[in-house]
Amino acid sequence: MQLPGPSNLPERVLRAMSRPATDFAGPEFVALARSAIDDLRTVFGTAGEVFAYVTLGHGVWEAALANLVAPGETVLVADSGRFARGWRIVAEAIGAEVVPVEGDLRRAVDPAAIAAALEADRERRIRAVMVVQIETSTGIVNDIPAVRRAIDAAGHPALLLVDAVASLAVCELPMDRWGVDLAIAASQKGLMMPPGLGFVAVGPRAAERAEKGGAPRRYWDWRIRRGPESYEWFNGTPPIQMIYGLREALDMLLEEGLEKVLARHRRLADAVRAAVARWSEAGVVAFHATEPAERCDAVTALRLPEEAGADAIRVFCRDRLSVAFGGGLPPFEGRMIRIGHLGDVNEPMILGALAALELAFRRFGVDAAPGGVEAAIRSLAEASG
Repeated sequence: MQLPGPSNLPERVLRAMSRPATDFAGPEFVALARSAIDDLRTVFGTAGEVFAYVTLGHGVWEAALANLVAPGETVLVADSGRFARGWRIVAEAIGAEVVPVEGDLRRAVDPAAIAAALEADRERRIRAVMVVQIETSTGIVNDIPAVRRAIDAAGHPALLLVDAVASLAVCELPMDRWGVDLAIAASQKGLMMPPGLGFVAVGPRAAERAEKGGAPRRYWDWRIRRGPESYEWFNGTPPIQMIYGLREALDMLLEEGLEKVLARHRRLADAVRAAVARWSEAGVVAFHATEPAERCDAVTALRLPEEAGADAIRVFCRDRLSVAFGGGLPPFEGRMIRIGHLGDVNEPMILGALAALELAFRRFGVDAAPGGVEAAIRSLAEASG
């Protein structure tokens, strides 16, 4: 599983989830669930509240907006690829007016363009700026501190909302220190869980906005997700087995140490990038992200000519070599292979996946310069940790 998500499930998480039903109103489960939700604040880097939902990332997209944006109000969406556009669709569906900031889908979003759009909003109608930190459809990481500075430079009161689905527990996201007002995440990527849980971390400005405004809502409403009982936190029966798995996943992250977790992701990503850089020397395989500093630590996106058969290569890797890679999402279908390197992954797994892909390149006659795996080994040997 070298997908950009879902990521691999650690044995410890699987064992933790393999248990019978339990009384979710009992003190043992209530304490465990509360501890897991509270410990997510450490991972998000916030003193604010974290709310958990039985949903996917698409659900917490809506949860964030429903609590903050009323129909007819305006939001700014920085277009960085498939998932930024998906969040925009949700905003439009709840009746928000959208100011899009278009960009080059091979580059990170441009903070200067965001600042210009905010400066043009003289009536201060824009209620929120929406940015995806890691856009897995392109393999690009956006500079969240630079977006915060752009908002501040424009003197604009808009909230900063960040999609951290692919970045939480993968790369740095200290919400409070960076001035992020709200961040969303899901269970199936850096948190090493199955799909099914979504999270919203809420800073004080966003919490205040939700008390006074937002769209008509019930299930998504933060205001009813407080209280002493676990069913209140989930607006219904808690997903018991998932919470046991979440507790174990958080224990694994905290035992390793968050700084070491991020360093591991960077080390493995550097190894993948070293392999791709070597393959690209023949002029056929290429990085999708044109700027090295904008290549993210969750997934590396490779561009291939359409005639190279990227999808056939992926099917061969999956069905013959038992390694699953991601494919190109619109508008890059059939022209991209995405190598996921996030979550429960280590050096032998990365090297095996790269070897499988290099084998597939030879099998399909893709002119990739040899030695990509050796370049990855060299990168890992030179890295600390």
